[in-house]
Amino acid sequence: MTTLNETEVRALHQALDDEYRAWATYDQVIADFGEVPPFSNIREAEARHIEALRALFLRYRLAMPANPWPGKSMRYADLQAACEGAVAAEIENAALYGRLLASTQRPDILTVFRNLHEASQERHLPAFRRCVERGAGGGGGARQRRRRRNRP
Repeated sequence: MTTLNETEVRALHQALDDEYRAWATYDQVIADFGEVPPFSNIREAEARHIEALRALFLRYRLAMPANPWPGKSMRYADLQAACEGAVAAEIENAALYGRLLASTQRPDILTVFRNLHEASQERHLPAFRRCVERGAGGGGGARQRRRRRNRP
C-alpha cells in the first residue's frame, strides 16, 4: 500500500470535517424544526458521504476522527433561514471540493471527491434552492416528530 503525502491526508481530513459539519447542521435543523425535507433526506446522504470517506481512511490506515460538530453547528431562527444557510453551505462545498480535487492524483480519492462534489452540486444545492423558493421548506406537510438520530 502506498502512503499518502501530507497534502492528501490534509485533504481527506478537510473533506471529512466538511461532511461532518453538514451532517450535524442538518441534524440540528431537524432537531429544531422536525423531520422536514429536504433536510431529512440530505442528512442521510451526508451520512453516506461520511461512510465513503471512512472507506478511504480505512484503506490508507488513517485514524478516523470523531464528528466534532454535534451541538456546535449553526442554529437558525426559522426554516427559511435554514434553507438559505444550506444553499450557502453547498456553494462553499463546491469551492472546497474544487481545491481538494487538485490535491491528489489517486484515482480512488478523486472518485470519492468527484462523487461528493456532484452530489452536493447536482442534488443537494438544487433541493435547498427549491426549499428557499417555496419559502420555509413548504411542501413537507405537518412536521413529523419521528426522529432518526443516528450520529456518525
